[in-house]
Amino acid sequence: MKFVDLHVHSNISDGSYTPVELIKLAHKTGLSAITLSDHETIAGNAEAKVEADKLGIEFISGMEITVDYKNRHLHLVALGFDVKQPAFQNLYKKIRDLKEAKMEELIWGIKEKGVPISMELIQPFTLLNKIDRYAIMRYLVSLHLFDHVQPIWDQYLNPVIRQLKLNHNVSVEETTQAIKAAGGMTSLAHFHKRLGLAGLNRQEQEAAIAELCAMGLDGMEQYYPNYTAADQAFAESMLTKYKMIPTGGSDFHGLNRPEVALGTGIKNNIVVPYTLYENVLQYCQRTV
Repeated sequence: MKFVDLHVHSNISDGSYTPVELIKLAHKTGLSAITLSDHETIAGNAEAKVEADKLGIEFISGMEITVDYKNRHLHLVALGFDVKQPAFQNLYKKIRDLKEAKMEELIWGIKEKGVPISMELIQPFTLLNKIDRYAIMRYLVSLHLFDHVQPIWDQYLNPVIRQLKLNHNVSVEETTQAIKAAGGMTSLAHFHKRLGLAGLNRQEQEAAIAELCAMGLDGMEQYYPNYTAADQAFAESMLTKYKMIPTGGSDFHGLNRPEVALGTGIKNNIVVPYTLYENVLQYCQRTV
């Protein structure tokens, strides 16, 4: 059976594998198609595609985008967009400006929490042209403060981000419109998580999904490693009821989330069929 992974992270954001290493692992795993959906950046997409072409793996452009929705933050996985399209470029510039703002103040706030940190110490962990939040995260990971990445955000980065009033993002509407104008689609990632619709009952979650669809959302993740059976059933019912495009993937982070394997999730609990990838491609072609 041909299978794919449409939710994957490299060390350009908060994964531990380089984009090229990811594609090599995808080939070893037997994936037929993959995306690179790094947080708020497409910096690794070009080299990932070159390696995918070399190894005969189909590749689709991707990025995971944090959006503001009412009083919460959601993650949308954008797929199949043209990175050169002006609408995408305008959205991307706004996203990058938000994620690179007030880095000196952010570093100082973390230092006040007792962490040895400075611009000079972070510089070797910078993979983009400018220091951003993920460069700080990579430096904090190198200190071996925790076994996983999430506590770094919960205890250090996010509290200072809120303190500096940097916890705002692009809106749902501007994101869905720009990605659609660039020939791509947006999918609601891990609806059951805090960066999703956690804390709402099913009726409230459905109301939110219906509203998001009205705002231009195209799909949601049908496959995700730690969905419960009830989460899976609910996702499938929403996809059918609101005629959304199903997506899914492992949300692979390498050593930063070691229990999750590329393409197969937690102890082989997901298989994203190739037909789903084909449907995504067909839908994206229709939106061009």
